[in-house]
Amino acid sequence: MTEYQNLSERELQAVIESAEKALKDKQANKRKEVIAQIKELAASIDVIVDIHEPEKKSARKGAKVAIKYRHPDDRNKTWTGRGVAPKWMQDLLSAGHDRSEFEV
Repeated sequence: MTEYQNLSERELQAVIESAEKALKDKQANKRKEVIAQIKELAASIDVIVDIHEPEKKSARKGAKVAIKYRHPDDRNKTWTGRGVAPKWMQDLLSAGHDRSEFEV
């Protein structure tokens, strides 16, 4: 394992990516083998098996959320309304303003 310590960050990343690809390939091949075995066993007793693959769900990862609030003076400061309010919003609210004043 100490041989990895001598690699650069780029080389380590290449090793990781290569290992991940190899793992996915092995898992895919194993899956195909198991499906083939299932079909073979079913055929041995005159049964037909139809295997349905689950539909891949689209990842919402990275989906943009619309801006709900904008700073009145600095148009670059925005907030979606999710999570903890940014400092500028907290400051305006504590100064007596209402959140609805800053809705987009």
